Amino acid sequence: MKSIDLDDLLHNIERPARYTGGEIHARLKRFDAAQVRIALAFPDVYEVGMSHLGLRILYYLLNAMEGVMADRAYTPWPDFEKRLRETRTPLYGLESRRPLNRFDLVGFSLQYELSYTNVLTMLDLSGIPLRSAERGDGDPFVIAGGPCAFNPEPLAPFLDLVVLGEAEEALKELVELLRLWKEAGAPRSEFLEAARKVPGVYVPAFFTPRYDASGRLRAVEPRYADYPNVRKRLVTDLDRVSPLPSHPLVPLVDIVHNRLGLEIARGCTRGCRFCQAGYIYRPVRERDPKEVFHKALTAIDTSGFEEISLLSLSTGDYCQVAPLLRALMEAVASRKVAVSLPSMRVGTLTQELMEQIRKVRKTGFTVAPEAGSERLRRVINKNISDADLITTARDAYHLGWNLMKLYFMMGLPTETREDLDALADLSLEVWKAGKARKAKVNVSVSTFVPKPMTPFQWVGQIPREEIRERLAYLKERLKKPGVRLKWHDPDQSFLEAVFARGDRRLAHVIQDAWHRGARFDGWGEWLRMEVWEEAFRRAGIDPSRWAQRAFEENDVLPWDHLSAGLDKAFLWKEYEKARAEEPTGDCRWERCSRCGVCDHKVVEPRLHREEPALNPPEGASSAPGPQALRTYRFRYAKRGPARFLGQLEVGRLFERAIRRSRLPVVFSRGFHPHPKVSFSEALPLGMESQAEEGTLQLERALSSDHIREALNRELPEGLQVLDVLEAQPGKHPPRERLITYRVSHLTPSQVDCIMAIWRIRPRLRLVKKTKRGQVEAPLDEVVQSLERVNPSAVLMRLVDRPGWHFRPQAVLEQLMADSEPISDTARVCKLSADPLES
Repeated sequence: MKSIDLDDLLHNIERPARYTGGEIHARLKRFDAAQVRIALAFPDVYEVGMSHLGLRILYYLLNAMEGVMADRAYTPWPDFEKRLRETRTPLYGLESRRPLNRFDLVGFSLQYELSYTNVLTMLDLSGIPLRSAERGDGDPFVIAGGPCAFNPEPLAPFLDLVVLGEAEEALKELVELLRLWKEAGAPRSEFLEAARKVPGVYVPAFFTPRYDASGRLRAVEPRYADYPNVRKRLVTDLDRVSPLPSHPLVPLVDIVHNRLGLEIARGCTRGCRFCQAGYIYRPVRERDPKEVFHKALTAIDTSGFEEISLLSLSTGDYCQVAPLLRALMEAVASRKVAVSLPSMRVGTLTQELMEQIRKVRKTGFTVAPEAGSERLRRVINKNISDADLITTARDAYHLGWNLMKLYFMMGLPTETREDLDALADLSLEVWKAGKARKAKVNVSVSTFVPKPMTPFQWVGQIPREEIRERLAYLKERLKKPGVRLKWHDPDQSFLEAVFARGDRRLAHVIQDAWHRGARFDGWGEWLRMEVWEEAFRRAGIDPSRWAQRAFEENDVLPWDHLSAGLDKAFLWKEYEKARAEEPTGDCRWERCSRCGVCDHKVVEPRLHREEPALNPPEGASSAPGPQALRTYRFRYAKRGPARFLGQLEVGRLFERAIRRSRLPVVFSRGFHPHPKVSFSEALPLGMESQAEEGTLQLERALSSDHIREALNRELPEGLQVLDVLEAQPGKHPPRERLITYRVSHLTPSQVDCIMAIWRIRPRLRLVKKTKRGQVEAPLDEVVQSLERVNPSAVLMRLVDRPGWHFRPQAVLEQLMADSEPISDTARVCKLSADPLES
C-alpha cells in the first residue's frame, strides 16, 4: 500500500508543516506490520489538537501495545481541504501517510459541540461513509469519546461506538476484541455485539428514541434487556493505568499550548454547579507526587520544553502542590525552565506558590471568579469573596505581574442587572489595585451554556437578544484605558447550547449545514450562521426549543440512558440548593455529598496527604560555574520536510534540540530567558538550503565535532548541522556574497526559454518592493551566471549585499515576464554562500 507524497500537495498551503508529521518522539510504527491500526482523530486544526493532553496519553498507551499502531489526524484547514478534494487525495495519518479508511478504528475526541461538522469533514475526506448504517465490512469502526460523549445523540447516527468516561482501559479491551474479530473474519455486526459488553461502551444503534405526537422525547429504548443504559468507565489508579509519557510528543510548529503538560490529578469535587467537567470526572484522583516529579524531570530532558504546566481541573487543590512546585523549581530553575499552574482557584494561591512561579518567568496570572457578585457565586457554589480576589490581585501586582486575566460567565441562572454591575465593579477594583503599577486587566466573558450531567441541565439559556444586550451593557461599563473586554460570540454560545442539549433529530441539521459549507464553527471567522439557520428551517426545527427550554424534574432528557455515575436525584437537589443559595461542601475535606459516583470500596477519592521527599537527581539543579564564554558559528541544511517550516519554527526547534543535547548554552537575561542562538536570515517557506548559518554561545569550549554530533542527534528530519567553527574575535561574516541556487521541477520548455532569454542578456532592471520602498538593480549585476543542469533544472549565482537581496524565483519571474510563467511547483535549493571576490 503506497503512502501519500506531500511534495506537490503542500505547495502554497498555509502553515504546511501542520500536515507533515515528523514530531520529536513520534512512534512511527510500521503500518503493514500492525495487527490493529487506530487513527486518533481530533476534529479541529493541528495547533488545537496537538495541545490536547488526553489524545497524547492515548497515543502513548496504544503504541506501547504489541501489534497495535496508533497514528494521528487533525481537521485540515479549509485551504488544505480544498487541495485534498481537488487532487482527490484522501485524508491520511500523519505518520503512516495512509488514508484513514485503511485503519481499523478511527477515534474522535469530542471536546466541543461546535466541532461536529469537522467530524463529517474528516470522515468524508477519508472516504468513510458518514452514517454508521451505511458502512460495510471493509470500513473502519468510528468511535468517539470526550466530554461531549455524555450527550452524543446529535452525532449518534454517525458513530458506531462511544466510550463514556475515561478511555484508557476500555480502548485496550476494544483493541483485543478487534484483534479476535479480525482473526475470525466475522461480520461487522458481531464486533458491535461484543463491544456492547465492554463496560463504558455505548453502541448508539442498539438504542431507539421514541417521541410523542407533540415531538417530545418520551424514551430512549434499548434493543437488549441486559443493555438498558451505559455507565461511564473510570480509572481508579492513574499512575498504574495511565502513566505520564516519559518521551512526550514535541511539535515542529507552534501550537496553542506549546509546553510540557503534566496531569497531576483528575476530577474535582468543588461542586461548581455549571461545570460539567467537575461532575463527569468525579471522584478526585491524585497522581503520586513522586511519580509526577521524576516523570517531569525525565520528560523535560527528553523533550527540551522550556515550560512545565501542572494540569488538573483545580491545580491548587492538589494536596502536595506546594512541595511539588518547590522541588520542581529547585530542579529546573538553573536550566531556565518555568513552571505554570494554569487552573488555580482564588483561596489556593498562597504567597509561597506565587513566589515560586515567578522565579524563572512570569507565565501569566489568571483567576476565574465566574460570577460578579457574591450572591451569584453562592448560586453556582463558588464560594469565594470579593475580598479574597482583591487580595490575590494585590499580591500578584506586588510580586511583579502587570497583567491580570479575569474569567466570568454571563447569563447564569438567577442573574440580574445587579450581578452584571457587580461583575463590572469587581473588574474595575482589580484594575484600580494595580493602577499605580500601570497594570492591565483582561476581562473575558463567556455565556452560560447548560450542560448534561450538571445541576443546571434543566435550565434554559437566555435568548440571544438578551445576551447581546448584556454584552453591550458590560462594554459600556468597562470602557477604561487599562481594561480590555473579550467575549464569546452569542451565535456560537447559542449553537453550543443547542447541540449540548439536543437529540438525534439534530443529525439531519448537522449533515445539511455541513453539506452547505459549515466548517470550523468554533472559529468566529468561519462561522456561517445563515447556513445553520437555513438547515434548521429545512428540517422544521426551532433551535431555541433546545437552547432555551426549561426541563421539568421528571422530563426524559436525551442523555438519560447514559450515566456519569451521578444520581439524577442528587443533581436535582443541587439545583434546588442553587435556587436557595445554599452551599455544598467539597467531599475531599467535608462529609460525602452522596452524589452516587463512589462505592467507597473500589471507587473513592485518592489523595496524597503526606508530604513526600522529592529529591532531584544529583547535579540536576547545579548552577553554572565561572563562565568563559565561547561563540560558535555553524552551517546547517534545511531539506525535505523541513522546507515547510518557517524560520521562527526552525529557531525553536534548534533551541529545544540544544536543551535536549545538554550543551552548556548561555541564556539571555530577563523574565523570558532563551538559549543564545541566532540565525543569519529567514529562508522563504518552501525553499531548501544546504548553506544556512547560525551562531551559538556556550559557557565553555567544546570541540566542533562534539557540538555538531550532539545537535544532529536531536534535530528532526530535514535539519542537519553540516559544520561548526569557533568564531574568531573581531572577525565577522562577509557583507557581500555570491549565492548559488538550484531551481528544479521546471518544465523542459521553461528551461529552454530561460536559457534563450539569458543568452541575449536583456537590459532588464530587476525590481524588488520592500517596506522602505523599491529597490532596483541591473540584471547582469545581480545574476553572475545562469546554466542548465538538466532538462528540468537550472543553476543560478546571485550577488547578495546589504539592501540588495533578490530571490531566484523573483529573478526568473521578471526574466520571463513576457514568456511562459514559472511553474507553481518549482523548487529552489540554496547550495552555497561564498564571499564575493572583488
